[in-house]
Amino acid sequence: MGNRLTQIATRTGDNGTTGLGNNQRVSKNSLRVHAMGEVDELNSHIGVLLCEDMPQDVRDVLVEVQHQLFNLGGELSIPGFELLKEEAVAALDEALAKYNAQLPKLEEFILPAGTRGAALAHVCRTVARRAERACVALGNEEALNDTPRQYLNRLSDLMFVLARVLNRMNGGDDVYWKSQRMGQGTGTA
Repeated sequence: MGNRLTQIATRTGDNGTTGLGNNQRVSKNSLRVHAMGEVDELNSHIGVLLCEDMPQDVRDVLVEVQHQLFNLGGELSIPGFELLKEEAVAALDEALAKYNAQLPKLEEFILPAGTRGAALAHVCRTVARRAERACVALGNEEALNDTPRQYLNRLSDLMFVLARVLNRMNGGDDVYWKSQRMGQGTGTA
């Protein structure tokens, strides 16, 4: 692949545009650049989550997700190009099934809380949803493959499940919503 980043500060974006992977210049406020930025932010949040203590198999899943998000960002940066494959969505489906099978059935809503790792996984979940919305908005205006949207949708589900896994890592539990309207719910930490 050679040296792709030989100069970081190019000053070519000082006028409010940025270059896509196909050398096209677009506004930094374009839907495509927004989608790329949301995916980049998600990948960065997963990097922070990976600083936490977690089972090696969960870590391996998240590292693979980071690689796939880089593929997704590359795909978004080159209109009409495909880097993210359907197999990546299938891998998320497998991880979802594996980790969800280990968890008790949810009877109440849970708060994005608990351990630091679980809370960070919830942040990743919400950023994945925002990235998904950005891809939907882009797909409404320009041609976009289905796989990016599907991947982000599934990834947000996986991050929810992994938050629950991380809350239980050392004998903990989810933090349940105390619904005043419903008159039920318990708070555990």
